[in-house]
Amino acid sequence: MASAAPKTPAANTQRGVRLTLWLLLIVYIFNFIDRQIVNILAEPIARDLGLSDTQIGLMTGLAFALFYTALGLPIARYADRPTSSRPRIIAIALAIWSLMTALCGLAHNFVQLLLARIGVGVGEAGCTPPSHSLISDLVPPERRSSALAFYALGIPIGTLLGMLIGGVLADLVGWRRAFLLVGLPGIALALIVTWLMRDPRHDASKALAATGVAGPTHAPQMSLGEALRSVARSRAFVLLLVAGSTAAFLAYGKTTWTAIFFQRTHGMTPGEVGFWFGVVNGAAGIFGTWLGGWLADRFGAINRRHVLTAPAIGMALAAPVAFLAYQQASWWAALTLLVVPTICNSLYYGPTYSAAQGLVPVRTRAMASAIVLFFQNLIGLGLGPLFFGILSDVLRPQFGDESVRYVLYGAAFLGLIPAFFFWRASLRMNAELDRHT
Repeated sequence: MASAAPKTPAANTQRGVRLTLWLLLIVYIFNFIDRQIVNILAEPIARDLGLSDTQIGLMTGLAFALFYTALGLPIARYADRPTSSRPRIIAIALAIWSLMTALCGLAHNFVQLLLARIGVGVGEAGCTPPSHSLISDLVPPERRSSALAFYALGIPIGTLLGMLIGGVLADLVGWRRAFLLVGLPGIALALIVTWLMRDPRHDASKALAATGVAGPTHAPQMSLGEALRSVARSRAFVLLLVAGSTAAFLAYGKTTWTAIFFQRTHGMTPGEVGFWFGVVNGAAGIFGTWLGGWLADRFGAINRRHVLTAPAIGMALAAPVAFLAYQQASWWAALTLLVVPTICNSLYYGPTYSAAQGLVPVRTRAMASAIVLFFQNLIGLGLGPLFFGILSDVLRPQFGDESVRYVLYGAAFLGLIPAFFFWRASLRMNAELDRHT
């Protein structure tokens, strides 16, 4: 008589999937609170420590991104091993970056602050690659864009909360205590993740072992060379990489310097910018991120190329509206106009990571996410704020505090570059997406 089939592992039940998705979203919110709070605190930090705009760009971007990207690939390789516990990796990473965020508040000079920000990058490198791999194992391909967009809601929600909480705390207790109060709760969350989150690979193995039924033998992990070659063979993946990296370059650069723009050009305090820009930008980003995932699943089911159609159109539409927003003489008019480009520029999160997961073999999913993150964060987070800061310093002798406004003028129209590459990648979706089983 045939043995009874094992019960569905807890991690794969509907309730288990929802629990995992919500936990991952909360972790990612903490990820972006700790990553982005430095943007709203940058101006008071600069005044206190005497930093130049170039140093602000280095602190908010490159120092974090270099170590984030360097460690992302080996952590992804470890997460792709069938025996690795992805929830444990995420929990350890969360504890590290939360502690290092708190230590930012103890810095008394630029070097100390730079080292603490590097520590935040070291911790955060262990978050998204295993998270994307976990979600892709739990959710079927036809729902993958929406699931990854749900996870990506952590970006606008975390950015919103980072600016809102950071701005309020900066006005009330100063930037040092703001870092401490924001960083320490993440350590408690790491314990909750360890306790509640399960890896479906392990639960499936345990369920099979309990019944005495021999489970399928895990395929051996691809060598690093094989994994990289499998990713590079996808022309669509390469185009997507260029599109996502340039989009991130602009997103990180504009977020940092738009917050400073409102303080310098419009005379707002960190608390005012944190509230108004944080809430409006965050709400628009949340809607745009959700909408991008929904559009990708809805219209991608009709024609696979439409997985990336919304990001291509959105980036193109955002450019002229953003340019108009930075021209406004009043902060409320600028902020109102920025709602449209923020929604349009947020459409790419879910579709980009969903397509990245569907363009590579299953055994390289964490590696695929790590590669996308490597370029997005090295080029985007690493160079975006720094490049805009250097340009601001170059233009400052001529334009004074208005130099940031002129930098943002150029940034607005650079959005046409990722729009082009998203469109080019979309043309290859029918041939390449989900061809791997």
